[in-house]
Amino acid sequence: MGWKTLDDMSFAGKTALVRVDINVPFENGQVSDDTRIRAVLPTIRDILAAGGKVVLLAHFGRPKGKPVPEMSLSHVVPALNAALGREVIFVEKPSRDWIDCQPADAVILVENTRFTPMEEANDPRMAQFLASLGDIYVNDAFSAAHRAHASTEGVAHLLPSCAGRLMAAELGALEAALGHPQRPVVAVVGGAKVSTKLDLLGNLVSKVDHLVIGGGMANTFLAAQGKPVGKSLAEHDLAPTAREILAKAKATGCQIILPVDQVVARDFRANAPHEVVIDCPDDAMILDAGPQSVAAIAAVFERAKTLIWNGPLGAFELEPFDAATNAAARQAAELTRAGALVSVAGGGDTVAALNRAGAAADFSYISTAGGAFLEWMEGKELPGVKALETAPEG
Repeated sequence: MGWKTLDDMSFAGKTALVRVDINVPFENGQVSDDTRIRAVLPTIRDILAAGGKVVLLAHFGRPKGKPVPEMSLSHVVPALNAALGREVIFVEKPSRDWIDCQPADAVILVENTRFTPMEEANDPRMAQFLASLGDIYVNDAFSAAHRAHASTEGVAHLLPSCAGRLMAAELGALEAALGHPQRPVVAVVGGAKVSTKLDLLGNLVSKVDHLVIGGGMANTFLAAQGKPVGKSLAEHDLAPTAREILAKAKATGCQIILPVDQVVARDFRANAPHEVVIDCPDDAMILDAGPQSVAAIAAVFERAKTLIWNGPLGAFELEPFDAATNAAARQAAELTRAGALVSVAGGGDTVAALNRAGAAADFSYISTAGGAFLEWMEGKELPGVKALETAPEG
C-alpha cells in the first residue's frame, strides 16, 4: 500500500489536521450513539502523545452548502469531551494565528465543513484554506473516502498526509480480504435488489472462489434460471443481467451458491405461517433460505479461509425469517474465533443483521462505512485513499 500511517510522521511541535467522521445520530438534544466518536479516539490520543496539536475536521448532516444551526458540530462537543476525557475547543472560523495561540496539546473542533458549497465541490480555495491551518493532514474518515471533497481529497495534495488508526485498520482489513487474501475466498452478498449491486457482483465473480447470493437478490437469479418465485420480491427485467453474471462466474471459476430450498409465507410479517419448499407456490413469497441451503453455505464456510459479507440472506428483521442469516453468521463467527477464517463485513443492514445474530463481535473486522465499503468491494478507486498515496513528502 502506498499510503503512510501515523507511525511514519513526526508530530512533535506540529499541528495535525485530522479528518474524522463524527456524523453521529442525535436525539432529544443529545448524541444517542457515540460509536463513531470513540472510534477516532486512538488517532487523537496518539497524535497528542507524539507532541502534536489536533485540529478536527468533520461534517454533520446534509446542510447543502449553507449554515444550518441544528447541524452545527457544537452539538457534538459534549459527547466528544466525555469520550476524550478533556475539553475540546470549538471554533467556527479558525485562522492559523488563532490555532497557534492555543495550548500545544489542544484538541480543536472546526465547524461543519459542509456549511460552505466549496467543500463538496472540492474547491481549491477551500483546500488551500484548510491546508493553511496545519502542518500534517491525517485522514481517519474511511466512511467519507469515496467522496472527493476539499477536506477528504483536496487538502491531502497540499500537505504531508497519512491515514489515521481507524482508516489504516479499515484499509488493512479490506486489503487482507480482497487485495491479497488467503484462499479459498467466499463472499456473501444479500439484500433486496440486484440493481443496487451490479458493479459489486461483477467485480466479485473475478475475485472470489465462492459467491453466496441471498435475500431478494437470489430470487432474481432463481427467476432468471426459470425457477418459480411466486409473489417474491424479484427484478424480472434483470434476468438477462443475472444470466450474464452467472456466465461470467462460470468463466472465471467462481462457484455461485443460490438457495436450493426456501422458507415461504403468504404474509410479510413476523411469525407468519410458513413452510419449507423446493419450488415457491404461486401465491407465496420467499422470505428466507431453507435448511438445505444453510447446510450448503456451511460447507463452503468450512473450507474457506477468507469471508467478505454484505447483506442478509433473508428478511432478517422478521422472526423466524432470520434463521438462515443467524445460522451462517454464527458459524462464521465461530470459525473466526477458532482462527480458521478471516471475516470482514460491512454495510448498514449487514451490521444490524450480525448484531442481531450476536456474531458481530467475533468477526475479524466490521466496517461501518456503507458507501465507501461498497465502492471498495466494487473495485472502484476511492479518492480519499488515492490522495494519501500521492500526497507530498514531509
